[in-house]
Amino acid sequence: MTSTCSEIYNQHEMETLRSEVSVSHSNMSESAKPHHPSPQVKGEKTHASDFSYVGIDAILEQMRRKAMKQGFELNIMVVGQSGLGKSTLMNTLFKSKVSRKSVQPNPEERIPKTIEIKSISHDIEEKGVRMKLTVIDTPGFGDHINNENCWQPIMKFINDQYEAYLQEEININRKKRIPDSRVHCCIYFIPPTGHCLRPLDVEFMRRLSKVVNIVPVIAKADTLTLEERDFFKQTIREELRANGIDVYPQKEFDEDADDRMINDKIREMIPFAVVGSDQEYQVNGKRILGRKTKWGTIEVENIGHCEFAYLRDLLIRTHMQNIKDITGSIHYETYRVRRLNESNAHFKSQPSDQPAVQPKANGQPEVKPSAPQANGVAAKHEVMSHEM
Repeated sequence: MTSTCSEIYNQHEMETLRSEVSVSHSNMSESAKPHHPSPQVKGEKTHASDFSYVGIDAILEQMRRKAMKQGFELNIMVVGQSGLGKSTLMNTLFKSKVSRKSVQPNPEERIPKTIEIKSISHDIEEKGVRMKLTVIDTPGFGDHINNENCWQPIMKFINDQYEAYLQEEININRKKRIPDSRVHCCIYFIPPTGHCLRPLDVEFMRRLSKVVNIVPVIAKADTLTLEERDFFKQTIREELRANGIDVYPQKEFDEDADDRMINDKIREMIPFAVVGSDQEYQVNGKRILGRKTKWGTIEVENIGHCEFAYLRDLLIRTHMQNIKDITGSIHYETYRVRRLNESNAHFKSQPSDQPAVQPKANGQPEVKPSAPQANGVAAKHEVMSHEM
């Protein structure tokens, strides 16, 4: 009996010892394991296990957040004679009533005696991205019997926007963010004659291509057959080359081989043969923008029907920032350098005891004090001299 009790006691002590050793081993194993944070939330990135990670790539997210807060600005000018669908195409591009005629209809509006520059701005938001869009219209261009020098008011307007930006930029107490009214892109509408460019088309694009990004389009391309359209596009490209007209995207501004390859494909399609429509229709159960005729519906965004989709992608989806960059770093910079050089040369050539004489835009002399302004640049300027 005594030996039985002793055996039971010894067995109980052995089981207790095994339990303690097991618990101790379990604790040691837990402490030896690396500490893992709580489960990662979906969408979050963690580089805690990457010893070599520094975090430089986070700048992209910082830039995105800042850009989302500030929003964007885009200023587009449309030029072409009346009846080519400029307002309709702008409404089609942004799928909103953004054109001047759509917002301020005037049934009694007649062709103005001189070219008028009219602009209207809209705040557009899509998926949290805000953009201030300004559409600049040029009613009266090419609508008269004598269209001589009809490009001059447009040139003056573009230079005026550069001058306004320059004056803001060189102020001693300048704004933290200068309002950008510079024209980023000019869409030039070519009538669908099917033959060749008119002298007015050549002269306008030759002069304006040096101060603004020009994107030529063949308006109302549904009036041409496919053979006529291809022949017209080829003829226009040859005339542009023959006259030294460099439209956007300019070959000299390609940054690398990848850019050149992409832009070469775009240059082969210029000018874009487009059709605009802000009317919606149902085709095979899908909502589309198009023009309905007796023989069918022309789908605006169908690349088999016209090249509107290529134009939209260029202006908005793939090259918008590049268009703005070239405006700021090339066209505006050319204007800024010339203006500052003119001002410096003018003030150096004036005797210190004589009042400075500045040429007005109309060529008449204007007396100015000999001392330069606080910002170093005279406000008056010759608007036509930005032409190269």
